[in-house]
Amino acid sequence: MPEVGTTLPEREFRITRQDLVRYAGAAGDFNPIHWSDRVAAAVGLPGVIAHGMLTMALAGRLLTDWAGDPAAVVEYGVRFARPVVVPDDDRGVVLTVGGVVTEIRDDGLVGVEVSVRVGGEKVLTQARAVVRPPADG
Repeated sequence: MPEVGTTLPEREFRITRQDLVRYAGAAGDFNPIHWSDRVAAAVGLPGVIAHGMLTMALAGRLLTDWAGDPAAVVEYGVRFARPVVVPDDDRGVVLTVGGVVTEIRDDGLVGVEVSVRVGGEKVLTQARAVVRPPADG
């Protein structure tokens, strides 16, 4: 069983424009701010941005990988603090995700605070989850 303060292994996820196209097809979200620099600029964005739910899902992978089971994530919520700008190149942008156990509940579940950053800047805030921890802690 993990203890309060246990850190989850940090993960990095690279997001490219190609990933945005794939996600748009899977999610049915073809909003042009996710593929058109011209439209993104017209609405005041610094460039094409990743889908918020894609960013949230990648951060959630930290939890499911740690727990070893997607069904182990009982609750998960975030606030979108800053857009994830995805440049039009082959490198894209790197999303860095980490977490720390903040609570051990009487029912055996744990509270986890998730840190989600791009270039050191938080892109998600209040990213919190309740997870059934892995048996090996």
